[in-house]
Amino acid sequence: MKNPVENNHSDSVSEFILLGFPCPWEIQILLFSFFFVIYVLTLTGNLCIISAVWWDEYLHTPMYILLANFSFLEIWYVTSTVPNMLANLLSETSTISFYGCFLQFYFFFSMGTTETFFLSAMAFDRYLAICRPLHYSTVMTVQRCIRIGAGCWVCGFSCFLLPVYLISQLPFCGPNTIDHFLCDPGPLMKLSCVPATATEVICAVFNSVLIFSTFLFISSSYTLVIRAVLRVPSAEGRHKAFSTCGSHLAVVSLFYGSIMVMYVSPTAGNPAGMQKIVTLFYSVMTPLFNPLIYSLRNKEMKMALRKLFRIMRFGQKQPFKN
Repeated sequence: MKNPVENNHSDSVSEFILLGFPCPWEIQILLFSFFFVIYVLTLTGNLCIISAVWWDEYLHTPMYILLANFSFLEIWYVTSTVPNMLANLLSETSTISFYGCFLQFYFFFSMGTTETFFLSAMAFDRYLAICRPLHYSTVMTVQRCIRIGAGCWVCGFSCFLLPVYLISQLPFCGPNTIDHFLCDPGPLMKLSCVPATATEVICAVFNSVLIFSTFLFISSSYTLVIRAVLRVPSAEGRHKAFSTCGSHLAVVSLFYGSIMVMYVSPTAGNPAGMQKIVTLFYSVMTPLFNPLIYSLRNKEMKMALRKLFRIMRFGQKQPFKN
């Protein structure tokens, strides 16, 4: 092995081996089948939401435009990891190039960051709709909603440039086996030839600020929403507001609950097995649950999906109206 002191160039390792799920071949086939079905269902569910919003003019409102963006994001979020994971389950050599690894790292975490911004935007939209109903139509116009959505995408893909750059500059001189199914910063930093304490702390602080700032914003928004809903005299009005906000809160709880376990504390404290399980939950399972949560708890979305299925069945070509 080369001396770590003498070799300080990250290009001394040209590829990484993703250990993934080391298990007998029969179990790997079962895992492949399971994750393939999950992936197809995730794509189908999120595409249905996007199509329903596109076709139903009644859903051409800020809340559903943000939801369609969120579903589009979920499709690419799961696509950034699952196809490669499926290929590795069937491959004897689960390798990924150095640059491919950091590209996956960048896109996966950039889309995860974008998700926190979209969840914040959706919380703000519900706050305006329920707490400031008289000003909602003038404040949250479709044009402003589109600008907010564009801002979420731009900010999400800008934030993780610094962590990716810092970790890519660490010296990697072997071994090159990542005990994970994707290029995660924790296992990557463990492969550095020199201690990466400073980079690890910077990434932990960065993750904590990002996660807690957006989480506090979302929590504050929904706290104000719940207070406003409890003052609604009509039981039907309270039920409708809670039904809409309940689906948002369920998605927020699933996503933030899992990422806080992983990325708020320094990564060295999390065993490899725990990292894989938690990452699987928020990167594979949560994108599957989201369309189910939004479609099952939202009356307007259920109606739009029924109409969408009628379009698919009878071949209607024009967007439908309520």
